[in-house]
Amino acid sequence: MGEDEKVNREALAPREYGERLELGMEFSTTEEVKVPEKLIDQVIGQEHAVEVIRTAANQKRHVLLIGEPGTGKSMLGQAMAELLPTENLEDILVFPNPEDENMPKIKTVPACQGRRIVEKYREKAKGQESIKSYILLFVMFTVMLALFIDFSATTLLMGLFVVILTIMALSNMRLKGSVLVPKLLVDNCGRNKAPFIDATGAHAGALLGDVRHDPFQSGGLGTPAHERVEPGMIHRAHRGVLFIDEVATLSLKMQQNLLTAMQEKKFPITGQSEMSSGAMVRTEPVPCDFVLVAAGNLDTVDKMHPALRSRIRGYGYEVYMRTTMPDTIENRRKLIQFVAQEVIRDGKIPHFTRDAVEEIVREAQKRAGRKGHLTLRLRDLGGIVRAAGDIAVKKGKKYVDREDVLEAVRMAKPLEKQLADWYIERKKEYQVIKTEGSEIGRVNGLAVIGEQSGIVLPIEAVVAPAASKEEGKIIVTGKLGEIAKEAVQNVSAIIKRYKGEDISRYDIHVQFLQTYEGVEGDSASISVATAVISALEEIPIRQDVAMTGSLSVRGEVLPIGGATPKIEAAIEAGITTVIIPKSNEKDVFLSKDKAEKVQIFPVETIDEVLEIALEESEKKRELLRRIREALPLSL
Repeated sequence: MGEDEKVNREALAPREYGERLELGMEFSTTEEVKVPEKLIDQVIGQEHAVEVIRTAANQKRHVLLIGEPGTGKSMLGQAMAELLPTENLEDILVFPNPEDENMPKIKTVPACQGRRIVEKYREKAKGQESIKSYILLFVMFTVMLALFIDFSATTLLMGLFVVILTIMALSNMRLKGSVLVPKLLVDNCGRNKAPFIDATGAHAGALLGDVRHDPFQSGGLGTPAHERVEPGMIHRAHRGVLFIDEVATLSLKMQQNLLTAMQEKKFPITGQSEMSSGAMVRTEPVPCDFVLVAAGNLDTVDKMHPALRSRIRGYGYEVYMRTTMPDTIENRRKLIQFVAQEVIRDGKIPHFTRDAVEEIVREAQKRAGRKGHLTLRLRDLGGIVRAAGDIAVKKGKKYVDREDVLEAVRMAKPLEKQLADWYIERKKEYQVIKTEGSEIGRVNGLAVIGEQSGIVLPIEAVVAPAASKEEGKIIVTGKLGEIAKEAVQNVSAIIKRYKGEDISRYDIHVQFLQTYEGVEGDSASISVATAVISALEEIPIRQDVAMTGSLSVRGEVLPIGGATPKIEAAIEAGITTVIIPKSNEKDVFLSKDKAEKVQIFPVETIDEVLEIALEESEKKRELLRRIREALPLSL
């Protein structure tokens, strides 16, 4: 048995982290990195989506992009607008209707011709204004001549009356003349790419078009109906891309109208408010031949109008955006390109050194939360790039270096991470988190809040005789989610197996000390098992050890999420030894300075957890022997 223990101890040697990364490209700064001109070539890690966008642009198909925020959905929409042809762009004009002024006429012409048509009508209107001016001058000259010939009160009054009457008549003629000037609704003159209209969060009038209210509707003082017509985003996106993020937030009525516009490729403009005079006006159908790029998360699919989604699926494509990509040399080169793109796009920060880019890649590994992958939540990663650039600018540096990136990671923490840091600081101050000595029934577990924020989760267990003679209970306190509570119940199976006696004679109390509300998952299973076994056997647990891992009823330590942020939380709390599942050992990405502060032990079974966590003693040796005999750990 001693030989077996020696082999086991060698197998439990801590894993080394913090090695230098291979980037697959030789460069000193990102200044040397070539950035593609086309937006579609700047999209990182979404090869399937890029292929779909290219096809959809060529065939003018609609696209539904589903995925988490910050994965490049709006960038793909803009890239699609670049791929659409510009030779078919059109201007849209609205003309007065002499037969029914509340139904203005619509006309489309090739791009740039709209301005010339409007200018032509304006010149004609100016000519009419000149004629009216000459008429007024002639009348005034005639009145003055009459007064010169026969100056009297009667002649003066008649002259004034004629002048006033002439002015009123000419004023009315001016309004009628101006009605003939059309309004340019959509002007595509000078565009070098198809329109890209972001209609995210638009209200009905902005999306579908509107007719302004006219308080002077009668007496010849009102604005002509066609001049009050305002184009909607669907019309301004004619021959281009209409992008709508979180499309399910549109009302069902707006989604139905959007569906109509997609089907008919034209949609009339009318007043959106029933109380407005604009509601009386309804134009002829206005062209809106756009490509819809709708976006959202998985909830969007359930909340979308079924007919709208059916239209997209039947006449286009649905794409799920990836959140990670394999951690290959080729993809690391893509991240180098991404950093260079962000520097150029921002325009206010300096380029990055190679060491700084290496730290960005390491951050991408960490945020992926998945073995052998890099994150594609590039908006968040871009935030780190910009924060590091701002720090370098503040220090007056020519380039961003590694220290700037590390400082940016610390400074640009999400709210959950700031809360976790405050949590750890407060617990250390009041000695809720202990990092020295040993105690019976007390263990430092690890958990995550939010997505990338780890916390140290102290857990205590106490065993007492059962209050009821019928059966004992496992009593859990702390603000836990349902999955976490079930994980505590599952631990009892292992205890019954190795204990060889009915533990129903005991009440087992498990307390998650001052737990942050919302802790979920079963990653505290090995922590609970260690605390309860320590309490049952009265063997102390080392307090410089923290652990995370799920536990099967067979005693196997199963993988968990958020390995890296959990280990970082342990380091910040002053813990020097961390136990993680063997299957998560490649999910750990630590900078060298952090890796030097901690020993990480990847384990596969509960006996390996206890081997590391429990204080050395004869009772511990006997306990491990019983557990290894009782549980099918070798299967």
